[in-house]
Amino acid sequence: MTKEQLITKLKPLIEPYVQDEEAFKNLSEDTDFVKDLKVNSANLVDIILDIEDEFDIRLENEDMEQMLDVKSAMEIIAVKLGI
Repeated sequence: MTKEQLITKLKPLIEPYVQDEEAFKNLSEDTDFVKDLKVNSANLVDIILDIEDEFDIRLENEDMEQMLDVKSAMEIIAVKLGI
């Protein structure tokens, strides 16, 4: 799975929780969930749960603590999927 494909799969998981639509339109690896998209901490947990369901993976607490931006999310997903 390429980075572009991964971002494409992540976008619909993130979108319902985004408070800054303009930042979401420019979503990239460097996008921070809290600072850029204005996702609150409770919704960040929802995104993580949605990622687990979408990719059929189990995220540990330390994975969740590191998943603060799109790049970190992509790296963790790639490790869990072995890609």
